[in-house]
Amino acid sequence: MKALFSILAAAVLMVAVSSCNNATPVAPKTFCDTACLKDTLKFKGTDPKAPSVFITTRDCGPDSIIWTYDGMGSDRKTGFTYLLGATVKMNKDYVRCYFNKTEAAWLMFNDCITGRGFQIKLPYDKNASFSLKSSGINNLDKKFVVAENLVANTDRGNIYVEDMNTGKKAMMTFGQKLDIDYDALHEYIDSVNITNDRIWVKILVEKNWVEKEKKIVLE
Repeated sequence: MKALFSILAAAVLMVAVSSCNNATPVAPKTFCDTACLKDTLKFKGTDPKAPSVFITTRDCGPDSIIWTYDGMGSDRKTGFTYLLGATVKMNKDYVRCYFNKTEAAWLMFNDCITGRGFQIKLPYDKNASFSLKSSGINNLDKKFVVAENLVANTDRGNIYVEDMNTGKKAMMTFGQKLDIDYDALHEYIDSVNITNDRIWVKILVEKNWVEKEKKIVLE
């Protein structure tokens, strides 16, 4: 009887292992829908000179950024992959553009594969260089609450905040360097709430979730 029971148990185990091996692999969860991006994305400011930003597409992804305004003369343009140094999956619902009149446009988006936040400052002055932050804390992420006029990012030891209208800045330190992977930001920064006078953050410090808060003055 014991021998029969052992044989039956072994058979059940073999079936279970076989079922697991034949199961359809579960795709990792993405930050947003990675459907093919075909149409040019267009953003318009409210200034009378009609500042605008266009993201052209190619092979289902972003190809170039063009920014201009009425009377500017020639448009400014740069290649998307050239600017980022990497390819990303973009979803039109997870892209935001903020205009500071005809001074500059701020383009913010999250990569749909990793959720990594990017922020690009696009100055309209042809003598000014654009800037890129690839550690953005964007309010396109539901757990990151950031005032509409602010842009926020991290360098693993601090959170930096800038008013996109005035260029005034503030920061809050974590108190130590964190081994943050920007492609998996929520494993280290659970959530934030950033206003024009306060930064609040919930971060992972030495395997414990810790809340930190600081009153700030943008200057």
